[in-house]
Amino acid sequence: MTLPITTVYLRMKQILIIDDDEKLGQLLTQYLERYDMKVHVAMTPTRGFELIKKVKPDLLILDVMLPEKDGFEICREIRAKSSIYGQLPILMLTAHAEVTDRIVGLELGADDYLPKPFEARELVARIRNILRRSSDDHGMSDIKPINGLEVEVSRRVVKLDGDILDLTTMEYELLILFMQFPNKTFTRDELMNRLRGIDAELFSRAVDTLVSRLRHKLKDTSKTPRFIKTVWGRGYTFVGEQI
Repeated sequence: MTLPITTVYLRMKQILIIDDDEKLGQLLTQYLERYDMKVHVAMTPTRGFELIKKVKPDLLILDVMLPEKDGFEICREIRAKSSIYGQLPILMLTAHAEVTDRIVGLELGADDYLPKPFEARELVARIRNILRRSSDDHGMSDIKPINGLEVEVSRRVVKLDGDILDLTTMEYELLILFMQFPNKTFTRDELMNRLRGIDAELFSRAVDTLVSRLRHKLKDTSKTPRFIKTVWGRGYTFVGEQI
């Protein structure tokens, strides 16, 4: 099979959509397959979880308003059971324009959000951006240990004092960013721009939550920081020396 010139990836990416809008699922399937993506659609969460295990998708497009349970609950469950579902990238769809709804999804560990209605081309761009971020570190060399913290980039394995840490995709990306620039102070907007590049000014609360979750897993505290230090009025910096 000869792939068209516009193909970005070496193999067809598996995309799972959990959305009870049958017409939207059909339209997105037709559109995304033009960009060499294999699309699977589940109209209920139960079927969605079955397909996650069966298909092992490269990315999940998750609607917020669903029967059985909403998208927030699904996102929370996937992130809480990373030993089962891995670090599956999640793009959430929401019919609500409120910033609060978008922030909730990001705080739960979603990689991006897109409010309905949306342009199909923007959805493709966001999918490609997420997939590119998840594969960007394949060519990176391992980062030198810092204060007992080690990262094997090729395997996406993080260890603290010899113990493996269970990080979400965004927590992992934040840690890599910090470790690449030790002692550099990042503002909240800079962190969000580097991690997502979308509406950074709206999500300082989401950044704070992300940093807080990472601190917790690093067994760090804001009062006596071993790794992440709050620079009041400015943002955050990663302290420590490479060895």
